[in-house]
Amino acid sequence: MSALICGLFSYDTVMVFNDKFKHHITPSQMQALDVHFMVPDLRRQFGGGAGNIAYGLKLLGTDPVPMASVGTDFAPYAEWLASHEINCDHIKNIEHSYTAQTFVTIDMDDNHITAFHPGATLFSSQNHVSQANDISVGTISADSADGMMVHALQFSEAGIPFIFNPGHSIHYFDGDELLKFIEHASWILVTEKEWRIMSERTGLNSQQIARRVNALIVTRAEGTIILVQDTRYQIPVAHAKAMNDPSGCGDAFCAGLLYGLQKDIDWETTGRIASLMAAIKMEHHGTQNHNFSLDNFKIRFKKNFGYALLM
Repeated sequence: MSALICGLFSYDTVMVFNDKFKHHITPSQMQALDVHFMVPDLRRQFGGGAGNIAYGLKLLGTDPVPMASVGTDFAPYAEWLASHEINCDHIKNIEHSYTAQTFVTIDMDDNHITAFHPGATLFSSQNHVSQANDISVGTISADSADGMMVHALQFSEAGIPFIFNPGHSIHYFDGDELLKFIEHASWILVTEKEWRIMSERTGLNSQQIARRVNALIVTRAEGTIILVQDTRYQIPVAHAKAMNDPSGCGDAFCAGLLYGLQKDIDWETTGRIASLMAAIKMEHHGTQNHNFSLDNFKIRFKKNFGYALLM
């Protein structure tokens, strides 16, 4: 049985501006902004939640099934997935469209200017959960608003438990729509910022949402909180050897969470697996450039948390 990952694939272009935006953008320019940045450092990498989560699950030794819509420029990404033996059967190619693209410029204050082109993602609702076989668990990560809503209903109708992991797409939905996701989802995974948005728009506090799902997971810089009904688990942050790149850490965490759910591992250990996945990702630039053996993962797990991990 596999995990079905509904989300997006994207090409991510990351540029580093070796100065500060505030030195070049002033309030007086806002009515006619025309700014030129020289960016000597540039990385183009494979990204998107569907790809990142699938990659993380593959590292953990499972066979994930990503489901997404991509464009006519997807061939290099498809080759990358094939080289890692990741199932591509439910990746739909959309004619006359590009694969989603993200362009990020980062300055020396760690400010970001981001432009996102959704491309083929806009057609993700054409993919159907029922087309995938032998699925035990799923996740809905950032995607088109229509696609996310359609897939939540399809997971529910198929009786497949899934994680609602909205990421930046949480901004697409009002309170009533978020309540629909909560109604259908088995687990909610959000950052602290996303949690505030969810709570404000639904009018529900953490205990109220935790009682409507199997678990509410809120990731924070100081450690993750997992609420299971009236039980609260505090998951510590795993040690990262270097703090190189936080992009994709949430997807790596989600992969660890899915692994624990697939293996029916207790929440305290599942949370720690997810935490270590995020730490390993943090050590590397890009969202799919980290790697490890399962033996090494077990060694790091015991060093971080003081007990052996059985995988």
